[in-house]
Amino acid sequence: MIRKNNEQTIVKGDKRIVRGWVMYDWANSVYQLTIASAIFPIYYNTVTRNGNDFSVSFFGAKVINTVLYSWAIAVAYLLVAIFSPLFSSMADYSGRRKGFMRAFTLIGAIACGVLFFFDKNHIELGIIAFTLGTIGYGGSIVFYNSFLPVIAEPEDQDRISARGYSMGYLGGVILLLFNLLMIMKPTLFGIPADSSLPARISFLTVFLWWIGFSQITFSRLPKYTFRKRMTRESVWSNGYKELQLVFNQIRKSYKLSMYLTGFFFLMMGLLTTMFMAVTYGEKEIGLKEDVLIPTILAVQLVGMLGAWMFARFSEKIGNLSSLMMTVVLWALICVGVFLASDAVGFLTAAFFIGLVMGGSQSLARSTYSKMLPDNTTDHTSFFSFYDVMEKLATVAGTFSFGAIEAITGSMRYSVLAIAVFFVISLCFLWPLYWRTRLTPNELNSFSSPAVREKQ
Repeated sequence: MIRKNNEQTIVKGDKRIVRGWVMYDWANSVYQLTIASAIFPIYYNTVTRNGNDFSVSFFGAKVINTVLYSWAIAVAYLLVAIFSPLFSSMADYSGRRKGFMRAFTLIGAIACGVLFFFDKNHIELGIIAFTLGTIGYGGSIVFYNSFLPVIAEPEDQDRISARGYSMGYLGGVILLLFNLLMIMKPTLFGIPADSSLPARISFLTVFLWWIGFSQITFSRLPKYTFRKRMTRESVWSNGYKELQLVFNQIRKSYKLSMYLTGFFFLMMGLLTTMFMAVTYGEKEIGLKEDVLIPTILAVQLVGMLGAWMFARFSEKIGNLSSLMMTVVLWALICVGVFLASDAVGFLTAAFFIGLVMGGSQSLARSTYSKMLPDNTTDHTSFFSFYDVMEKLATVAGTFSFGAIEAITGSMRYSVLAIAVFFVISLCFLWPLYWRTRLTPNELNSFSSPAVREKQ
């Protein structure tokens, strides 16, 4: 039981707390880069391929390796989407959202360490560990995102959100540089040139980095946040009831319903691209790790620039305008990847992916934060709904990607489907944009300061 005097007063804009919050992006983004985007997908393809045979046995069932990979991501995010409302309810009851964030961090980081033992003789172990790592990452983000409106004023949230993504890219790049050196020059570390040990050690470095640097975050975020008075019996169902209440509020709000529908299709495309890009480059284009890993490294560096650049755009032209700009670029990029047949085309697309990746993610998060009802203390429930939408979008996107490949035998048609997701997203964001321009009383803080001054 939490005593009243243990509940902390949270001062928005506290620099120490903000820096601690930002450091979690630095800590956990190594999972997104090393495990989800760069080294693990290449290692996975190598381990699960036998010449031109791409099938793999998973508990006795024959599956195409990349289909299994995409469906493992879908299962992980489906589980997070199903259970995060329960955990959010428990966080609301106890006020310990940081405790739940820490628990998911431990699950994710330890699972990454277990990947050290993944090889061609332990396919099931590798898939299960990868799935648990993804669950840990996705689950921790639910609580991490919900801290943003708690610790930052609305006018600062774009900047702080972008700062978090930029720090994440930087941290991921630093660790990837070390791992890249170990993979490309294993003899410098006393490892034989043809060994798989460097890739497996890189999974251990993710475990150590994620666990280590997240302690800075956990030492600075408030231990207790807004705590709800509810009976213990209601804890088990309250999270789902809260989602229903939030859904009812969103359904009655034109701006939130249109925005979140557009957001859903945006995330279907964006997160599927992030998870499957390297696998696509290796399998469809025929690129090797000495090209793919430096490319992913360059994408992260460009992503830092993109996050900062689109944060500046949002100050000038508004969040929605900037976000729609990224959606249009995403659709064009997917068409370019579909048409690409060599390394030059893929690398060009990768540059533009980096440019819009950070900007679209940070803008999506901060725009939603600004749309929440004024003076709400129910941030966890609203962000739980946001994150459930994001996870379900990942499930739908990665499952569709794998299903289309299984049906057509080519990942290229899966990429073309992603372009369609972005077009659908734009179909919802565009009317919302014009509604806010033409109806001043519905204009909110997600428009630019210049437009608001004219009203």
